[in-house]
Amino acid sequence: MSYTVGIDVGSTYTKAVILRHDQAIVGRTMLPTGFKLTEIAERVQQDALADAGLTPDDAVYVVATGFGRHQVSNADVKVTDITAAARGTTLLFPGTQTILDVGGQTMKASRLGDGAKVKSFRLNDKCAAGTGAFLEKTARYMGYSTEEIGPLVATSKEAITISGVCAVFAESEVINHLSQGVAPADIMHGAIVSLVGRSVQLMKRVRMEPEFTLIGGILRFRRMVDVIRKELGTDVNVPEGDLVQFTSALGAAVLGHRRLAQLAAKGSEAAS
Repeated sequence: MSYTVGIDVGSTYTKAVILRHDQAIVGRTMLPTGFKLTEIAERVQQDALADAGLTPDDAVYVVATGFGRHQVSNADVKVTDITAAARGTTLLFPGTQTILDVGGQTMKASRLGDGAKVKSFRLNDKCAAGTGAFLEKTARYMGYSTEEIGPLVATSKEAITISGVCAVFAESEVINHLSQGVAPADIMHGAIVSLVGRSVQLMKRVRMEPEFTLIGGILRFRRMVDVIRKELGTDVNVPEGDLVQFTSALGAAVLGHRRLAQLAAKGSEAAS
């Protein structure tokens, strides 16, 4: 058996996936990224291997992705998160044509062609109002943790409009709504609707086509998925459970097996 490791060093969390040759996920783990990227990449790999009941010697190929991929010292190859996301998404949902990836500090939209090739992509990393950090900051300002966002929004009766296109202006709107006695649940709901609006605009810029697949940690909030589904007027794919956060790491591991197959083919040609 052969095992590959996919490591996604994201701005907020670092994830690792252990993938067997038959494309079965046998281990995975996630840790806050922090500032020591090389160390956290090593630790998350060790933890994922332990989760799979394996040792470092069992990992025959390591692929790194994410903004901190160049700090993964033992990576055999490093790929962009756009490429890794495409591979991971199409393993889970082969019919995917458009991907929306909402992370803590960035939002990315990609349109795919045949063979999971990326035909077009757009990135929003200029303003926090278009990323998951906006939701987390809004929640913290009102005294709620990130994990309380889902239950809080579930109690909302209506979404309060937050129209600011800049995080600073949007935050001012939140403060104003609170001072007027608006329920925190309705403000949080409005923040989600605002983020969804930016998401759909980004998807339109890549000339989105169905099937749609949503990935990234913020998509674990079901209300955001529901709002996107309503905005698009069609169903969307979302990886089950925490896989929504591991899709790019999974894609990196998939690419590891692909590279191993290419190396094996070259070896066979040379031998003949």
